[in-house]
Amino acid sequence: MLLLLACSLGSGELGTHSAQGDGDGDGEVKSPPEPGPTPIRRLTRVEYNNTVYQLFGDNSQPANAFPPDEEAGGFDNQADVLVVSPLLAEHYLVAAETLAATHTPTLVQELVNCQGLPVDQASCGSDANEFIRSFGKRVFRRPLTDEEVQTYVSLFTEGAALDQAPFSATMGIQLVVQALLQSSNFIYRVEFGMAEPVDGDVVALTHYEIASRLSYLLWNSMPDAILFDAADAGQLGDPAEIEAQARRMLATPRAREAVRNFHRQWLQLDAIEPLILASGKDPGLYPDFYDGLPLLWRSETEAFIDHAVFEADANVELLFTAPYTMMNQELANFYGVDGPGGVEFTRVDLDPGKYAGFLTQPGLLALFAKPDRSSPIHRGKFVRETILCQVPPPPPDNVPEPPSVDTTQTTREQFAEHSENPVCAGCHSLMDPIGFGFEHFDGIGRYRETEWGLEIDATGQLNGTDIDGAFNGVIELAQLLASSDQVKNCVVSQWFRFGYGRIETEQDECSVDEIRAAFAASNYDIKELIVALTQTDAFRYRHAVQENSP
Repeated sequence: MLLLLACSLGSGELGTHSAQGDGDGDGEVKSPPEPGPTPIRRLTRVEYNNTVYQLFGDNSQPANAFPPDEEAGGFDNQADVLVVSPLLAEHYLVAAETLAATHTPTLVQELVNCQGLPVDQASCGSDANEFIRSFGKRVFRRPLTDEEVQTYVSLFTEGAALDQAPFSATMGIQLVVQALLQSSNFIYRVEFGMAEPVDGDVVALTHYEIASRLSYLLWNSMPDAILFDAADAGQLGDPAEIEAQARRMLATPRAREAVRNFHRQWLQLDAIEPLILASGKDPGLYPDFYDGLPLLWRSETEAFIDHAVFEADANVELLFTAPYTMMNQELANFYGVDGPGGVEFTRVDLDPGKYAGFLTQPGLLALFAKPDRSSPIHRGKFVRETILCQVPPPPPDNVPEPPSVDTTQTTREQFAEHSENPVCAGCHSLMDPIGFGFEHFDGIGRYRETEWGLEIDATGQLNGTDIDGAFNGVIELAQLLASSDQVKNCVVSQWFRFGYGRIETEQDECSVDEIRAAFAASNYDIKELIVALTQTDAFRYRHAVQENSP
């Protein structure tokens, strides 16, 4: 009998997979899970700060002083580039010393038998042992082994003997906290999986490792008490149990920040303020621009996505086509519309003939523009790379200088050379015809009917996509993108990279297909996509670590 091995369905206990059989009607065959690569992942600066807050209630954000996390594939959490340089290791040392010195006096109060003088060393040592087990479990995000506990108990004893008093727990606990915070078990998300393989060299992740995967995906932070309790009880092995936790976590405020973090990076929202303020906008052309606008623009898009995902239960299509945005009074003044009073962002309906989703929000339009004009090139490149997941070829070495601003021609007319010059046409045919659709928006993202008093031609063309064809203006472009399977698959790919900290590989084909299928079945609901990320082989398994692995 010929068996057709399909993707694992992800139903049942860890290690139980099924696929459709072929031929004799027996229905199902076992299909081995394929988790793809599982590189070790260092905490990002955001994750470090959030974890420190959960451990100590400390909101000093020490990781802000660390060297910036290197980006790869558009995200700052990609495992391959999250190395620990000598400079970063020094920062870890300083942060650990500072946090330990700050919070040890409070932590020591938990050691009842270590208070006052003289201290009974045996009773105090017993309290220290219990503290190391409980606090260490939260730091390492798993129970410590007996050997690890003994190592830290010895460090406590040595530190306590060094204090000015004959025997004091303060210095001992301080040294223990310092050491825990510098351990690779804290700095990295260490995952070895279960001891016994489920198939070949594939092992299921432990319940504690699943807890951490859930918490850092959905909260950018360590597990909470409920996740720890579930891991203690062995209740994170079944996909349904994992899904239930994911849905619980998505309903919390912390999930909003994680979703916001994804969109900040995917849509490059964090670049709006620094890049626009660094390059500026020509005050002669844009007298209404001032330095406070970029922050408002970024806040608008963040508030819009937050509202759409968590209040409107939006699918991905609504992000492209929504005829409304979020604004406060100051931003309403910029738009020139009647809006809310005060500083809070609330929903405001806009002219559906001019505005559609995040593509017509001024932050991105101004970011992908020049100081003195719009930029069809950069706007088209953004759509091609970020929204369609297509990378245009690199420009040639002999790129001509862009034309100077000419008030007798529209921007489109000035950039006509790109389609005529064979040196330029190869790349620009993929970008400019898309970018021309945005020409009703100027260099600060404000809608305009004319440019220099000249009629604007906002017709464009999509090619090399599943929605090829002509369109007129960004509204029609947004509708095409919203209907595109290629765009929806791109959204899945971006979430896969952000959620798993790596680029997808051929080994991940089944996991990616499962996510896409669940996404489609939910009518492309963003929250359902996030839940689907927790149900795959890539999320629940890994290849066993070999003893001779580097």
